[in-house]
Amino acid sequence: MKVDKGQQWELFGYDVRRLGKQWLAAWRGFIWLPESPLRQRFDEVVCLHHDADVTLYQAGEPVTSAPYDCEALLLPDEMVLSRFLSFPLAVEGDLDAALALELSANSPFTADDTASGWRIIDRDGSQLRVVLVIVSRSAVMAWMGAQYDLHDPGAREVWADVDGSKVVVRGFGESRRELRYRRRLLRSMVVVALGAGLLLLMAAVAAGTKRAELAQLEALAASTQREAAAPSRMRARVALASETVGAAQALIAAHPNPHYEIARLTRLLSDAAHVLQFSMKGREIRLRGRAEDAAAVMQILTGESDYVEVTAPAAIIKVANSGLEQFSLNLTLAEGEAP
Repeated sequence: MKVDKGQQWELFGYDVRRLGKQWLAAWRGFIWLPESPLRQRFDEVVCLHHDADVTLYQAGEPVTSAPYDCEALLLPDEMVLSRFLSFPLAVEGDLDAALALELSANSPFTADDTASGWRIIDRDGSQLRVVLVIVSRSAVMAWMGAQYDLHDPGAREVWADVDGSKVVVRGFGESRRELRYRRRLLRSMVVVALGAGLLLLMAAVAAGTKRAELAQLEALAASTQREAAAPSRMRARVALASETVGAAQALIAAHPNPHYEIARLTRLLSDAAHVLQFSMKGREIRLRGRAEDAAAVMQILTGESDYVEVTAPAAIIKVANSGLEQFSLNLTLAEGEAP
Protein backbone atom coordinates (compact mmCIF):
# COMPACT_ATOMS: atom_id res chain seq x y z
CA MET A 1 0.00 0.00 0.00
CA LYS A 2 1.35 3.39 -0.98
CA VAL A 3 1.07 6.31 1.41
CA ASP A 4 0.86 9.89 0.20
CA LYS A 5 4.03 11.73 1.29
CA GLY A 6 1.89 14.59 2.53
CA GLN A 7 0.01 12.23 4.83
CA GLN A 8 3.15 10.79 6.38
CA TRP A 9 3.37 13.84 8.66
CA GLU A 10 -0.31 14.06 9.55
CA LEU A 11 -1.76 12.98 12.89
CA PHE A 12 -5.55 13.14 13.20
CA GLY A 13 -5.53 15.46 10.20
CA TYR A 14 -2.93 17.83 11.70
CA ASP A 15 0.46 18.40 10.09
CA VAL A 16 2.93 17.55 12.87
CA ARG A 17 5.74 19.30 10.98
CA ARG A 18 4.20 22.60 12.03
CA LEU A 19 4.46 21.71 15.72
CA GLY A 20 8.19 22.32 15.78
CA LYS A 21 7.85 25.64 13.98
CA GLN A 22 5.06 26.80 16.27
CA TRP A 23 7.02 25.76 19.34
CA LEU A 24 10.05 27.71 18.09
CA ALA A 25 7.85 30.71 17.31
CA ALA A 26 6.35 30.61 20.81
CA TRP A 27 9.80 30.34 22.37
CA ARG A 28 11.13 33.18 20.20
CA GLY A 29 8.14 35.34 21.14
CA PHE A 30 8.67 34.57 24.82
CA ILE A 31 12.24 35.86 24.55
CA TRP A 32 12.10 38.68 21.98
CA LEU A 33 8.59 40.16 21.73
CA PRO A 34 8.14 43.47 23.62
CA GLU A 35 5.18 42.12 25.61
CA SER A 36 7.27 39.19 26.86
CA PRO A 37 7.78 39.25 30.66
CA LEU A 38 11.44 38.45 30.05
CA ARG A 39 11.81 41.44 27.75
CA GLN A 40 10.02 43.71 30.20
CA ARG A 41 12.28 42.51 33.00
CA PHE A 42 15.69 42.39 31.31
CA ASP A 43 15.50 44.82 28.40
CA GLU A 44 17.35 48.12 28.69
CA VAL A 45 15.77 51.53 28.91
CA VAL A 46 16.00 53.40 25.61
CA CYS A 47 16.00 57.17 25.30
CA LEU A 48 13.95 58.02 22.18
CA HIS A 49 14.73 61.35 20.50
CA HIS A 50 11.95 63.01 18.52
CA ASP A 51 12.91 66.48 17.32
CA ALA A 52 13.67 68.29 20.58
CA ASP A 53 11.71 65.90 22.79
CA VAL A 54 12.98 62.76 24.52
CA THR A 55 10.94 59.88 25.95
CA LEU A 56 12.16 56.82 27.85
CA TYR A 57 10.97 53.39 26.72
CA GLN A 58 11.46 49.86 27.98
CA ALA A 59 10.23 46.88 25.97
CA GLY A 60 8.38 49.27 23.68
CA GLU A 61 6.42 50.97 26.46
CA PRO A 62 7.07 54.42 28.01
CA VAL A 63 8.57 54.54 31.48
CA THR A 64 9.36 57.27 33.96
CA SER A 65 12.87 58.50 34.62
CA ALA A 66 15.48 55.76 34.66
CA PRO A 67 19.16 55.41 33.78
CA TYR A 68 19.80 54.49 30.15
CA ASP A 69 22.69 53.61 27.85
CA CYS A 70 20.76 53.21 24.62
CA GLU A 71 19.44 55.96 22.40
CA ALA A 72 17.06 55.81 19.47
CA LEU A 73 15.88 58.24 16.80
CA LEU A 74 12.21 58.46 15.81
CA LEU A 75 11.74 58.77 12.05
CA PRO A 76 9.35 61.37 10.66
CA ASP A 77 6.07 59.88 9.47
CA GLU A 78 6.72 60.96 5.89
CA MET A 79 9.77 58.66 5.69
CA VAL A 80 7.87 55.56 6.79
CA LEU A 81 5.72 53.24 4.69
CA SER A 82 3.49 51.06 6.87
CA ARG A 83 1.05 48.21 6.32
CA PHE A 84 -1.30 46.45 8.70
CA LEU A 85 -1.44 42.75 7.94
CA SER A 86 -3.59 39.92 9.21
CA PHE A 87 -2.47 36.30 9.25
CA PRO A 88 -3.98 33.09 10.58
CA LEU A 89 -2.43 32.07 13.90
CA ALA A 90 -1.07 28.97 12.21
CA VAL A 91 1.27 31.22 10.18
CA GLU A 92 3.09 32.43 13.30
CA GLY A 93 5.66 29.66 12.97
CA ASP A 94 6.53 30.98 9.48
CA LEU A 95 5.92 34.65 10.20
CA ASP A 96 9.38 35.78 9.07
CA ALA A 97 8.94 34.09 5.71
CA ALA A 98 5.43 35.54 5.27
CA LEU A 99 6.66 39.05 6.09
CA ALA A 100 9.62 38.64 3.72
CA LEU A 101 7.15 37.93 0.92
CA GLU A 102 5.11 41.00 1.87
CA LEU A 103 8.27 43.09 2.00
CA SER A 104 9.49 42.01 -1.42
CA ALA A 105 6.04 42.58 -2.89
CA ASN A 106 5.44 46.03 -1.40
CA SER A 107 8.83 47.74 -1.03
CA PRO A 108 9.38 50.49 -3.59
CA PHE A 109 13.11 50.42 -2.86
CA THR A 110 15.80 48.09 -4.06
CA ALA A 111 16.63 45.11 -1.89
CA ASP A 112 19.94 46.65 -0.76
CA ASP A 113 18.25 49.93 0.09
CA THR A 114 15.29 48.43 1.96
CA ALA A 115 15.17 48.42 5.73
CA SER A 116 12.15 47.18 7.67
CA GLY A 117 10.72 46.25 11.00
CA TRP A 118 7.55 44.69 12.32
CA ARG A 119 5.58 44.23 15.49
CA ILE A 120 2.65 42.07 16.53
CA ILE A 121 -0.02 44.47 17.70
CA ASP A 122 -2.91 42.09 18.37
CA ARG A 123 -3.96 38.47 18.35
CA ASP A 124 -7.28 36.78 18.91
CA GLY A 125 -8.55 33.25 18.69
CA SER A 126 -7.77 32.84 15.00
CA GLN A 127 -5.97 35.94 13.65
CA LEU A 128 -2.63 37.63 14.13
CA ARG A 129 -2.39 41.36 13.37
CA VAL A 130 1.04 42.71 12.45
CA VAL A 131 2.27 46.16 11.51
CA LEU A 132 5.08 46.21 8.92
CA VAL A 133 7.19 49.32 8.32
CA ILE A 134 9.41 49.89 5.27
CA VAL A 135 12.00 52.64 4.88
CA SER A 136 14.80 53.58 2.52
CA ARG A 137 18.14 52.86 4.17
CA SER A 138 19.90 55.62 2.23
CA ALA A 139 17.19 58.13 3.07
CA VAL A 140 17.47 57.27 6.77
CA MET A 141 21.27 57.72 6.71
CA ALA A 142 20.89 61.10 4.97
CA TRP A 143 18.33 62.19 7.54
CA MET A 144 20.56 61.06 10.47
CA GLY A 145 23.48 63.02 9.05
CA ALA A 146 21.46 66.13 8.45
CA GLN A 147 19.55 66.12 11.74
CA TYR A 148 22.03 64.59 14.20
CA ASP A 149 25.39 64.64 12.41
CA LEU A 150 25.52 60.83 12.65
CA HIS A 151 27.02 58.85 9.77
CA ASP A 152 27.46 55.41 11.38
CA PRO A 153 24.31 53.26 10.93
CA GLY A 154 25.08 51.56 14.25
CA ALA A 155 25.40 54.82 16.21
CA ARG A 156 21.72 54.94 17.15
CA GLU A 157 18.67 52.77 16.96
CA VAL A 158 16.02 53.82 14.44
CA TRP A 159 12.36 53.59 15.39
CA ALA A 160 9.09 54.31 13.64
CA ASP A 161 5.72 55.22 15.11
CA VAL A 162 2.57 53.74 13.56
CA ASP A 163 -0.64 54.76 15.29
CA GLY A 164 1.12 54.86 18.66
CA SER A 165 2.94 51.52 18.24
CA LYS A 166 6.72 51.86 18.30
CA VAL A 167 8.49 49.63 15.77
CA VAL A 168 12.26 49.08 15.68
CA VAL A 169 13.70 49.33 12.17
CA ARG A 170 16.28 46.56 11.73
CA GLY A 171 19.79 47.09 10.51
CA PHE A 172 20.86 50.07 12.64
CA GLY A 173 22.03 50.33 16.28
CA GLU A 174 19.56 47.89 17.87
CA SER A 175 21.99 44.96 17.63
CA ARG A 176 24.10 46.22 20.56
CA ARG A 177 21.10 46.39 22.88
CA GLU A 178 19.92 42.97 21.77
CA LEU A 179 23.40 41.55 22.32
CA ARG A 180 23.48 42.89 25.88
CA TYR A 181 19.93 41.62 26.42
CA ARG A 182 20.99 38.17 25.23
CA ARG A 183 23.98 38.24 27.60
CA ARG A 184 21.79 39.22 30.55
CA LEU A 185 19.42 36.39 29.73
CA LEU A 186 22.32 33.98 29.50
CA ARG A 187 23.74 35.13 32.83
CA SER A 188 20.32 34.83 34.45
CA MET A 189 19.87 31.35 32.99
CA VAL A 190 23.29 30.36 34.31
CA VAL A 191 22.38 31.70 37.77
CA VAL A 192 19.05 29.87 37.68
CA ALA A 193 20.75 26.69 36.48
CA LEU A 194 23.39 26.98 39.20
CA GLY A 195 20.70 27.64 41.79
CA ALA A 196 18.68 24.66 40.58
CA GLY A 197 21.82 22.53 40.54
CA LEU A 198 22.67 23.67 44.06
CA LEU A 199 19.15 22.85 45.23
CA LEU A 200 19.36 19.44 43.59
CA LEU A 201 22.78 18.89 45.18
CA MET A 202 21.44 19.91 48.59
CA ALA A 203 18.47 17.62 48.12
CA ALA A 204 20.77 14.78 47.07
CA VAL A 205 23.08 15.40 50.04
CA ALA A 206 20.09 15.57 52.39
CA ALA A 207 18.70 12.36 50.90
CA GLY A 208 22.10 10.70 51.19
CA THR A 209 22.42 11.87 54.80
CA LYS A 210 18.95 10.57 55.60
CA ARG A 211 19.79 7.25 53.94
CA ALA A 212 23.00 7.05 55.98
CA GLU A 213 21.11 7.87 59.18
CA LEU A 214 18.48 5.28 58.28
CA ALA A 215 21.19 2.71 57.64
CA GLN A 216 22.76 3.53 61.01
CA LEU A 217 19.38 3.22 62.73
CA GLU A 218 18.74 -0.11 60.99
CA ALA A 219 22.20 -1.35 62.00
CA LEU A 220 21.59 -0.17 65.59
CA ALA A 221 18.19 -1.86 65.63
CA ALA A 222 19.71 -5.09 64.29
CA SER A 223 22.50 -4.90 66.89
CA THR A 224 19.97 -4.23 69.65
CA GLN A 225 17.88 -7.16 68.50
CA ARG A 226 20.94 -9.41 68.50
CA GLU A 227 21.94 -8.21 71.97
CA ALA A 228 18.39 -8.65 73.23
CA ALA A 229 18.20 -12.12 71.69
CA ALA A 230 20.97 -13.52 73.94
CA PRO A 231 19.18 -12.73 77.24
CA SER A 232 15.95 -13.95 75.68
CA ARG A 233 17.58 -17.22 74.74
CA MET A 234 19.12 -17.44 78.25
CA ARG A 235 15.72 -16.79 79.84
CA ALA A 236 14.21 -19.43 77.60
CA ARG A 237 16.90 -21.90 78.64
CA VAL A 238 16.42 -21.04 82.34
CA ALA A 239 12.66 -21.42 81.98
CA LEU A 240 13.12 -24.76 80.24
CA ALA A 241 15.53 -25.90 82.96
CA SER A 242 13.07 -24.76 85.62
CA GLU A 243 10.30 -26.66 83.90
CA THR A 244 12.54 -29.74 83.71
CA VAL A 245 13.47 -29.47 87.38
CA GLY A 246 9.82 -28.95 88.29
CA ALA A 247 8.80 -31.97 86.25
CA ALA A 248 11.55 -34.03 87.88
CA GLN A 249 10.50 -32.87 91.32
CA ALA A 250 6.89 -33.66 90.52
CA LEU A 251 7.95 -37.10 89.32
CA ILE A 252 10.03 -37.67 92.46
CA ALA A 253 7.18 -36.42 94.63
CA ALA A 254 4.75 -38.77 92.89
CA HIS A 255 7.18 -41.70 93.14
CA PRO A 256 9.20 -41.54 96.39
CA ASN A 257 12.43 -43.47 96.74
CA PRO A 258 11.69 -46.98 98.11
CA HIS A 259 15.23 -47.27 99.52
CA TYR A 260 14.62 -44.19 101.61
CA GLU A 261 11.35 -45.65 102.92
CA ILE A 262 13.03 -48.94 103.82
CA ALA A 263 15.69 -46.98 105.70
CA ARG A 264 12.95 -45.00 107.46
CA LEU A 265 11.13 -48.17 108.51
CA THR A 266 14.39 -49.69 109.76
CA ARG A 267 15.01 -46.59 111.87
CA LEU A 268 11.46 -46.44 113.23
CA LEU A 269 10.99 -50.14 114.00
CA SER A 270 14.55 -50.99 115.08
CA ASP A 271 14.45 -54.43 116.71
CA ALA A 272 10.74 -54.29 117.55
CA ALA A 273 9.81 -56.06 114.33
CA HIS A 274 11.16 -57.48 111.19
CA VAL A 275 9.65 -57.05 107.76
CA LEU A 276 9.00 -60.12 105.67
CA GLN A 277 7.52 -58.38 102.63
CA PHE A 278 7.75 -54.76 101.37
CA SER A 279 6.08 -53.31 98.27
CA MET A 280 5.69 -49.73 97.19
CA LYS A 281 3.63 -48.12 94.39
CA GLY A 282 3.73 -44.36 94.27
CA ARG A 283 2.83 -43.22 97.79
CA GLU A 284 1.24 -46.50 98.86
CA ILE A 285 3.39 -48.91 100.90
CA ARG A 286 2.35 -52.42 101.85
CA LEU A 287 4.10 -54.26 104.68
CA ARG A 288 3.91 -57.76 106.01
CA GLY A 289 6.02 -58.68 109.00
CA ARG A 290 6.27 -60.15 112.49
CA ALA A 291 6.75 -58.56 115.87
CA GLU A 292 6.32 -59.42 119.52
CA ASP A 293 3.72 -56.61 119.74
CA ALA A 294 2.12 -55.89 116.36
CA ALA A 295 -0.16 -53.23 117.85
CA ALA A 296 2.88 -51.35 119.14
CA VAL A 297 4.36 -51.43 115.63
CA MET A 298 1.16 -49.96 114.21
CA GLN A 299 1.18 -47.31 116.89
CA ILE A 300 4.81 -46.34 116.08
CA LEU A 301 4.04 -45.99 112.40
CA THR A 302 0.85 -44.03 113.08
CA GLY A 303 2.90 -41.54 115.08
CA GLU A 304 5.16 -40.85 112.13
CA SER A 305 4.01 -37.53 110.63
CA ASP A 306 5.10 -38.48 107.10
CA TYR A 307 2.49 -41.23 107.06
CA VAL A 308 -0.92 -39.69 106.67
CA GLU A 309 -2.72 -42.98 106.94
CA VAL A 310 -1.82 -46.34 108.53
CA THR A 311 -4.36 -49.17 108.18
CA ALA A 312 -4.39 -52.92 108.80
CA PRO A 313 -6.12 -54.74 105.92
CA ALA A 314 -6.01 -58.00 107.93
CA ALA A 315 -6.23 -58.95 111.54
CA ILE A 316 -3.13 -59.58 113.61
CA ILE A 317 -2.35 -63.31 113.75
CA LYS A 318 -0.31 -65.02 116.48
CA VAL A 319 2.35 -67.27 115.07
CA ALA A 320 2.27 -70.66 116.83
CA ASN A 321 5.15 -71.65 119.12
CA SER A 322 7.08 -68.39 118.35
CA GLY A 323 5.73 -65.73 120.67
CA LEU A 324 5.41 -63.43 117.64
CA GLU A 325 2.46 -61.79 115.91
CA GLN A 326 2.08 -61.42 112.16
CA PHE A 327 0.78 -58.12 110.85
CA SER A 328 -0.18 -56.60 107.50
CA LEU A 329 -0.16 -52.80 107.17
CA ASN A 330 -0.91 -50.26 104.44
CA LEU A 331 0.89 -46.92 104.69
CA THR A 332 0.14 -43.74 102.75
CA LEU A 333 2.90 -41.12 102.42
CA ALA A 334 2.01 -37.45 102.84
CA GLU A 335 1.98 -35.25 99.69
CA GLY A 336 5.27 -33.49 99.02
CA GLU A 337 7.30 -35.87 101.11
CA ALA A 338 10.11 -37.12 98.99
CA PRO A 339 13.79 -37.65 99.77
